[in-house]
Amino acid sequence: MNDAKSAEAEARASNASGAETSDMPMVRFEEVQKSYDGETLVVKNLNLDIARGEFLTMLGPSGSGKTTCLMMVAGFEAATHGEIFLDGRPINSVPPHKRGIGMVFQNYALFPHMTIAENLAFPLEVRGINKADAQKKVQRALDMVQMGEGGFHGRRPAQLSGGQQQRVALARALVFEPELVLMDEPLGALDKQLREHMQFEIKHIHESLGVTVIYVTHDQGEALTMSDRIAVFNDGKVQQLAAPEVLYEKPENSFVAQFIGENNTLHGKIRAINDGIARVELTDGETVNALAINAGPGERTQLSIRPERVEIDPDGSVTDHTVTGRVEEVIYLGDHIRTRMTVAGNSDFVVKTRNRLGARRFKPGEKVRVGWATEDCRALDSAG
Repeated sequence: MNDAKSAEAEARASNASGAETSDMPMVRFEEVQKSYDGETLVVKNLNLDIARGEFLTMLGPSGSGKTTCLMMVAGFEAATHGEIFLDGRPINSVPPHKRGIGMVFQNYALFPHMTIAENLAFPLEVRGINKADAQKKVQRALDMVQMGEGGFHGRRPAQLSGGQQQRVALARALVFEPELVLMDEPLGALDKQLREHMQFEIKHIHESLGVTVIYVTHDQGEALTMSDRIAVFNDGKVQQLAAPEVLYEKPENSFVAQFIGENNTLHGKIRAINDGIARVELTDGETVNALAINAGPGERTQLSIRPERVEIDPDGSVTDHTVTGRVEEVIYLGDHIRTRMTVAGNSDFVVKTRNRLGARRFKPGEKVRVGWATEDCRALDSAG
C-alpha cells in the first residue's frame, strides 16, 4: 500500500475511534486481493464486514479463497492489494502475535511435550500474565469445554482422544479472552457423531461468550448449523452472503443452489416474465412457472427446487402445477422416504417424503405426477 493510502487508512481508523464501538465492524475487508504468483488472483476484490459478536462462516470448495482470507486476517498471509481492519484499526502491517487473535486449527497444533495445563498457560505467559491469574484462566477455559474435572490438567495431548484434543485446542484459543477467534476446519479430523456434537458445543460457547468467530469449512451442513451468516466462496469471490435460512431458501445463483443443501435442477428456456414470474419451457416440452431471479426472457435457465418441497401425485392444495415423472428408486431412511425419479430428462430428481402413517410407497417404473408451489421454484443462471 502506498503512503497516501496508508494515511487514508490511518485517518479512517482515527475517525472511527470516536464512534460507538458497537456500530463498528469487528473485521472489515476493503477491496482485498490476493495473488501468490503475481498474475492469478485467488481472492478478488473482497469487501466484507463482520459484526462484533457475529459467527460468520466462510464456506466453499477447495481453492475458492476462503482459507486464504482467514490466513490474511491471522497475519500468516499478506494481502496483495486492499486493507483489512480489526476493530477499526488497519492490520496489514501488524505481525500475527500482536493482533490478539485466537486460532483453532484442524490438526489441533498442541505442544506434545507439554501437559494440557501448560498448553493453555503458554499464550498467557507470552502475554505476561502472572502465574496465579494464569491458573484461574486455565481452569475457567477448561471448565468452558467441560474438561475442568477428571484429571486432564496433567495429561499430555497423546493421552487424549481426538475430541478431547479438539476441546483443548478450543480452550487454548479462548484462554486469553480474545475478541476474535479464527477456526480453520477445526472439526475435519473428527468422526461424524463427535463432529456433530462439537458443532453444538462451539455454537453454545460462542453464544455464551459473545466472541466474534470467523469459521472456515467446506461442509455446508456444518455451516448451516452454526452460523449467524455464511459467505459462500467460489473462484475467489463471495457468491452470496446471508443467514443460513436465506441461503437455503433463496439462493441467488446456480452455484449457491447446488452447494447449499440438496437441490433438484431442471433445465429450460424462459418464454416470458410477468410480475416476477417466469414461464419456463422444460427440455421435454412441458411448461412450469418459477420465480425469476437472475435470468431473462429468451435465456436458458436452471430451475432450483428443494426435494422436500416437491409433492408426488399432489391434490393441488399446495402445488400450482404438475409435470410427469418416472420412479427410478425408493429408499427408506427412517424419518423420511427418498424417491429418485426422472423428470424432464433429469434422472436424479429427488423427492423427500415424511414417513407418516398411511403414506403411499411408490415402486420403480411407476409413472407419477410431481408438483410444487411457484414460490419454491427459482429460475437461476444456466451455468453449473
